[in-house]
Amino acid sequence: MKMIDWLKPGIKVKRWISYAILGILMIAFGLNELVTKRVYNAYYLIFFIFLNVTGILVIYVSVTEGIKSVIALINKGYIKISIDNKKMENLIYEKRLLIKGPKIVVIGGGTGLSTMLRGLKYYTSNITAIVTVADDGGGSGALREDLGILPPGDIRNCILALADTEPLMDELLQYRFTDGRLKNQSFGNLFLAAMNGVSDNFESAVQKMSSVLAVTGKVLPVTLENMHLKAELENGNIVEGESDIPKEALKQKSKIKKLMITPENAKPLEDALQAIKEADAIVMGPGSLYTSVIPNILVKDIASSVRKSNAIKIYISNIMTQPGETDNFAVSDHLKTLRKYGGRDIVDYVIANVDKESLENANQYELDGAQPVELDKENIEKLGINIVEANLVKLKNGLVRHDSENLAEILIQTIMEKKLLFDRKKILEYMYLSQRVKQKEKKN
Repeated sequence: MKMIDWLKPGIKVKRWISYAILGILMIAFGLNELVTKRVYNAYYLIFFIFLNVTGILVIYVSVTEGIKSVIALINKGYIKISIDNKKMENLIYEKRLLIKGPKIVVIGGGTGLSTMLRGLKYYTSNITAIVTVADDGGGSGALREDLGILPPGDIRNCILALADTEPLMDELLQYRFTDGRLKNQSFGNLFLAAMNGVSDNFESAVQKMSSVLAVTGKVLPVTLENMHLKAELENGNIVEGESDIPKEALKQKSKIKKLMITPENAKPLEDALQAIKEADAIVMGPGSLYTSVIPNILVKDIASSVRKSNAIKIYISNIMTQPGETDNFAVSDHLKTLRKYGGRDIVDYVIANVDKESLENANQYELDGAQPVELDKENIEKLGINIVEANLVKLKNGLVRHDSENLAEILIQTIMEKKLLFDRKKILEYMYLSQRVKQKEKKN
């Protein structure tokens, strides 16, 4: 190809840029004259209109013709845009896969909920996390008392679990100050508190933070009201405060008889009720039964909306008992307690751990008085609740955690088989493609 063939479109680009500049100058000159001139007549106004209209026309023609010239350079190969069509196709397909995933509403709080969300986001982008705001301890409690905001801790953890962030950003938002007046305070909590300061309400602050961190799905506080927990113990004493309830139950050697919230008629977010209505699956837990899961269903209309929903209702059983809350509880005891506060139709399936070998190394829990939750199948079957058995244990620094990847896989399979009625081949194909998404995101 001759040099002149390349020069023609290249010269045209420069020419149209020059014309565009001329059009801008014409408009600027006209505006300047209009502002600085004190006396106006008909001829001057006509000249001003002509000058501006001509300038706009010149800019329009310059832009359109300039674009054509650039396209001509691209077509001739002088401007190269490198796009890997195969990679682009895979990326689009994988995003479509997540968008078409089941609509899942998760209800709870604490580290258990955020652990599950980390695995679940690789299978669907249609996730709504409805999170308790009853926390009054630690850094969240301090901010709640000092600034009068809802406790940010559980919500922060859920946002980070669903966020598409670099490891450094995740580490930064989870960082806790070790000295000074901010000692033990999380930077992520402060970030959310600051966002609340520039927002209309706490819900708006959560959505803005979610947007900044490119969150998959939604994270919603269960209510915007200043909610607190109260518990009546079997000895008749009343204990106030989420952080004090298990402590006092242990100290007074008296089990929790009844859990309550104040205000009693705390209103839920409309978005939360709508998400429950549209869900394919509603998942409760894992997390502290009395202080993370049940507080949500005590909020007005949450339990009734879950019962009325056509979604499959699943409870993720805890792996270990929690001193002061669920001492000596088997899986069936968790389910009975959930039914006590949420109603008979609050649960269809329970996913329970059967991996006992891994728990033998969990010495720390034995020291704290916790023990493995017994899977008492006969009692569960009497309740009319279906059981999904799975190996859910993951040890981290000697502490028992749910295996987020395995739990998410079991959860998705259960939802697709029992609710969406997918055949086995389609489920396996979906799981395989979801694994590819997960591997790619981890690699990046």
